[in-house]
Amino acid sequence: MSHAPSTPAARLAALRDAMREHAIDAWWLPSSDPHNSEYLPEHWAGRAWLSGFDGSVGTLVVTHDAAGVWVDSRYWVQAEEQLAGSGIDLMKLQPGQADAPMRWLAERLDEGATLGFDADVVTLANARRLEEALTPKGIRLRGDRDLLDTVWPDRPALPKAPLYAHPAEYLDESRAERLARVRAAMAEHGTEWHPISTLDDIAWLTQLRGDDVAFNPVFLAHLLVGTETATLFVAPGKLDEALSAALAADGIALADYADWPPCLNELPPEARVLLDPAKLTLGTRQALPAGVTLVEASQPSTLAKSRKSDADLAHVREAMAEDGAALCEFFAWLEAALARGETITELTVDEKLTAARARRPGFVSRSFSTIAAFNANGALPHYHATPAAHATIAGDGLLLIDSGGQYHGGTTDITRVVPVGEISELQREDYTRVLKGTIALSRAHFPRGIPSPHLDAIARAPLWVSGRDYGHGTGHGVGYFLNVHEGPQVIAWSAPAAPHTAMQPGMITSIEPGVYRPGEWGIRIENLVANRPAEASDFGDFLRFETLTLCPIDTRPIDVSLLDPAEADWLDAYHAEVRERLAPKLEGGALAWLEQRTRPLARG
Repeated sequence: MSHAPSTPAARLAALRDAMREHAIDAWWLPSSDPHNSEYLPEHWAGRAWLSGFDGSVGTLVVTHDAAGVWVDSRYWVQAEEQLAGSGIDLMKLQPGQADAPMRWLAERLDEGATLGFDADVVTLANARRLEEALTPKGIRLRGDRDLLDTVWPDRPALPKAPLYAHPAEYLDESRAERLARVRAAMAEHGTEWHPISTLDDIAWLTQLRGDDVAFNPVFLAHLLVGTETATLFVAPGKLDEALSAALAADGIALADYADWPPCLNELPPEARVLLDPAKLTLGTRQALPAGVTLVEASQPSTLAKSRKSDADLAHVREAMAEDGAALCEFFAWLEAALARGETITELTVDEKLTAARARRPGFVSRSFSTIAAFNANGALPHYHATPAAHATIAGDGLLLIDSGGQYHGGTTDITRVVPVGEISELQREDYTRVLKGTIALSRAHFPRGIPSPHLDAIARAPLWVSGRDYGHGTGHGVGYFLNVHEGPQVIAWSAPAAPHTAMQPGMITSIEPGVYRPGEWGIRIENLVANRPAEASDFGDFLRFETLTLCPIDTRPIDVSLLDPAEADWLDAYHAEVRERLAPKLEGGALAWLEQRTRPLARG
């Protein structure tokens, strides 16, 4: 039995040997799986295994004499450190330049060269972009094999965690009703079949949850919806008899996860298939009979699940209250422990905060890996402390904590910044400018249906006026006991303002502007908000944001002179609501901390 190469450099060499064996001149490896997931089961974490860079997003491209990982500014420092000595270059991806690695290949490869990739992990949309960039240069594309199977002898197996039902008390419609909504959209497009591979969509439609992906309560599956039938493709043994019977009662048959391609191939050649090129892989397209008619459109379940019902939002509000109570208990402990001079590290923060959440009703897990980042580590937006590399919270500075929880009644995501010791005037100004951005967008009213990327400038304007900016988006959609990152809405100027990104009632989105000074500190203040109807207008329907997150925003670092009266009023009103909603859930030191941290601003 062969042994896996032990270093990124050795793994890179093994990959190049495999490329030569299969007459492949370049290899394309995205951070993806057959379900276009952001967070991957270990089986598909090949880019991290090969390169050593373990950030959640990045594209690895390898030729016989060069290799690079393309990442955006959130990961530049991390990637530079983790790629050192690997023989793989950090390639800094700028906003709006997602095609940069394709252009790099087009310039580097000779006519007649072959680019290889695994068609099962490249979306149809990205495969088309590769074709558009490379085919005119005479470069051939091959997606017929996964070279990771060749070079990764101890590749992790697929996860086998059992599935469970989302408790009925958190649901206000049946599986059959959700399938009917999808079939209605299929009928509007004149189609009879609709393949779905995205795990959050499948979990939402089937009302099942799983534990196949860290932090996201989803499971590996595909779903084929027909006008009269639906089939869930899932590994044998993951469903018990009761769940299988419940699915059957709602018209959902079961098939083996491995049978997805051959079953697709058995569709009638004259079938009309509704397909979202951004959601399905090239491998899925290739499994369909050549003669089928493709009707391409945004996946209807994605918009449907993004629009939380009033009943959903009621559960989310309660989950936010439980989460806020846990945060109050944690911050009360943190401040007291720091005052006592206890040794606290970034790892301690994660441990104590997770424990506080675990004591709250309905808690299931963290919704992502906690970011606890002190001073310079806070300048890395996706920093994660490890036992081998972490900071102790001591001296003067700013502690950034970005964390979240999965509850049966909702998914949370919150960032707060805590001053430790003395902080500088520049830190105060950075903090206050970020807060002004959070408040500006939180107060916004906007036309229903506006593309979500158009809202980005509202949060950035209070930073831009002082010459500040940040390299990530301002907001992402959030699921309902599902993925912490959920579309179709995204508040980021670099994202395409396409019709499917329109803001609609019931959507939950983050608001999280920031300022990052490499080597010094980082600041981000994040709340989750819901789209709610605004007052009636003669100029059409308008929406506003309801702030869902319940946790004090630390007022100690604020330069009050930079806030205008309306901003100060917003903060005082927010803190009054936080105090009213959370006080009944707290006692002792946590309650005292809440009352102290929600006092009205002292205005000079």
